[in-house]
Amino acid sequence: MVVMLVYPGVTAMDVFGPLEAFATANHAAGRSLYRLEIAGMTKAPVATSLGGIEITPTVALDDIAGPIDTLLVSGGFGQAEARSDQRLVAWLRTNRLRARRGGSICTGAFVLAAAGLLDGKRATTHWALADELGRRYPEVSVEADAIYVRDGNVYTSAGVTTGIDLALSLIEEDHGRILSLRVARALVAYLKRPGGQSQFSNHLLAQFAASPPVRQAQEWALEHLSANLSVSALAKRARMSERSFRRAFVEETGEAPRDFVERIRIDAARSLFEEAQLSVQVVAARCGFESANNLRRAFIRRLGVTPHDYRRRFRLADNELPRAAE
Repeated sequence: MVVMLVYPGVTAMDVFGPLEAFATANHAAGRSLYRLEIAGMTKAPVATSLGGIEITPTVALDDIAGPIDTLLVSGGFGQAEARSDQRLVAWLRTNRLRARRGGSICTGAFVLAAAGLLDGKRATTHWALADELGRRYPEVSVEADAIYVRDGNVYTSAGVTTGIDLALSLIEEDHGRILSLRVARALVAYLKRPGGQSQFSNHLLAQFAASPPVRQAQEWALEHLSANLSVSALAKRARMSERSFRRAFVEETGEAPRDFVERIRIDAARSLFEEAQLSVQVVAARCGFESANNLRRAFIRRLGVTPHDYRRRFRLADNELPRAAE
């Protein structure tokens, strides 16, 4: 059973995004892998941030019967009131122990922290409130730039769409990569933006260019990492002079084309190191680095770790994930 806890002022997408991923897994598998419940203090409709649109819980917290497999706390502008609700916090503190795993979507991390469930743990939340989470709850080790963080059996995610990333990761943890991939394709989502990946990933940054020529060059680069991505080559794709393209690129994205190219290549290399057992040489070739040494230098310069250390950290985390009971 997956229980999504809601409260007044909740963000609707924080609730329905992850639940839709679990529901899609049920559909893709052709059987009920996940029983889904939306839980409130009572079954009375709960106001959302959409203004006038409410969510009706399927169950009251005190009426939840049976074991809870996954307990998630949704985020929203109402989190300040929610974390001050002593009944809700007390219920979380007591009943979180009933769940095999628990976590939060976006600012739901504040509610978990108020219940003491993030004490001594690594966690994340929306980047705009990460500093506040750390100040308000110094026992929590906040990773402000992560998309989602797993520490033991507690999971926290950064924002609205990253709740879907977290759900996809949990589905993969439970039932394997193939099913998670089918769900991602059905939702037209990335299979996995890794937990260690920046909230400001290069795929997201690529959307920031408003100028169609610059944006088209960015999108082409993302799809052709091993190609010639020099400034002159990208300028030709944008049908601009090299000088105009360089100036427009910096104005639109805040970084030079060369830096953008290195960043998206590192981003792709990170995904390959996390998801596949490929040699550094193969990853370097696929991602457009001229050599394994160039890839290594770029990793150290940008991430502060070698490819070997990066793979060891994230592959180890993947391999340690337990298989869940249905």
